[in-house]
Amino acid sequence: MTNKPEDRRRHPRVPVISNIVEPIDLIYTDEETGSQTQVAAVLADLSVSGMRLVSFLKAPVAGHMQIRMELPGAGAFSVGAKTSWVRQKGPVYTIGIEFTEMNASIISKIQIMADDYADCDTRILLKLPEVCVATCKAQALCNKLQKDATLFK
Repeated sequence: MTNKPEDRRRHPRVPVISNIVEPIDLIYTDEETGSQTQVAAVLADLSVSGMRLVSFLKAPVAGHMQIRMELPGAGAFSVGAKTSWVRQKGPVYTIGIEFTEMNASIISKIQIMADDYADCDTRILLKLPEVCVATCKAQALCNKLQKDATLFK
């Protein structure tokens, strides 16, 4: 029997990779030098405490940075963050970002999206007849087979 690594996440995450067709442009501002670095990435998952990104460009490993981004369901926002880890497999980088500062309204929006996504998973596991609900705040990022797109027109 193998031991699985402990999941250290503090908050539920919303997987979002499939429905974001355009890359997210992350703007890193180094607080010490003021220099900016732009990295095109695809958001793989998101929570109120951080996010995981996939990119063909190596992200700067920084202790403190500001990131500006725009997400369906949350709008445009800026967060204080730090790079938690960067892993490379061939030409692809997977980047873990931990949020250090975030507006309370963005925290609330992301938390509601994560909760709605988790509720949907529960309805799927329980094999309920109506999985998708019109009040779902994660619907803009959802790619589940059970999604009823007619609810969100």
